[in-house]
Amino acid sequence: MMYLHKVEGPRSVTLPDGTILSRADLPSADTKRWVASRKALVVRGVLYGLISLSDAKKRYRISDEEFNTWVAAVAEHGVEALKVTTLKRYRQLKGERE
Repeated sequence: MMYLHKVEGPRSVTLPDGTILSRADLPSADTKRWVASRKALVVRGVLYGLISLSDAKKRYRISDEEFNTWVAAVAEHGVEALKVTTLKRYRQLKGERE
């Protein structure tokens, strides 16, 4: 017999490009290495209602500031901006402009 774990919210969502993002696609809660693709999955999961921001922050132990940085990077420069070296470069450029 198979049991489904009860979760709050949808089990999957359809993204604007037609792809389906499911809870199984989200990174593991014990993720240690945050590559750009994993950050992008969390951002999409929150923005499209698969997981709430508060659940994502608890599950992945991230702050509002870190999540907002990920969202801003994707919005301004695309998923490639989530690479750590690229994020550092954008932060430096932003600091120079201020």
